[in-house]
Amino acid sequence: MPCAPESARRARLLVSAACAAWGLPGLADAAALVVSELVGNSVRHSGSHLVRVIVSLPEQNRVRVAVVDKSRTLPALRTADDSEEDGRGLAVVEALADRWGTEILRWGKRIWVELRPETDDGE
Repeated sequence: MPCAPESARRARLLVSAACAAWGLPGLADAAALVVSELVGNSVRHSGSHLVRVIVSLPEQNRVRVAVVDKSRTLPALRTADDSEEDGRGLAVVEALADRWGTEILRWGKRIWVELRPETDDGE
């Protein structure tokens, strides 16, 4: 996809459709929010012309969303002040994710997030 703000909408549609197809519609909203944040970070910080969005099902009840760009600069989780308008994206990702991370590639990086439904015991 173009590394542009309008690609966040396409990415949200992609992850929502994947969650529905895999019978995990309860993860669609969280996955859409996560992919929006990751695409937005790529648009703002990577300087890339293109971004790749990957959605996979590594386990029966686990959705993995990844965004790949050509920047090798790692994202930094930070705490934004109340007066700041941005800087909370990765905190949102961390709050929604079962786990997440970054992989440096030869030509860029992949930021991935895994989501799974909450169980009755809150896990």
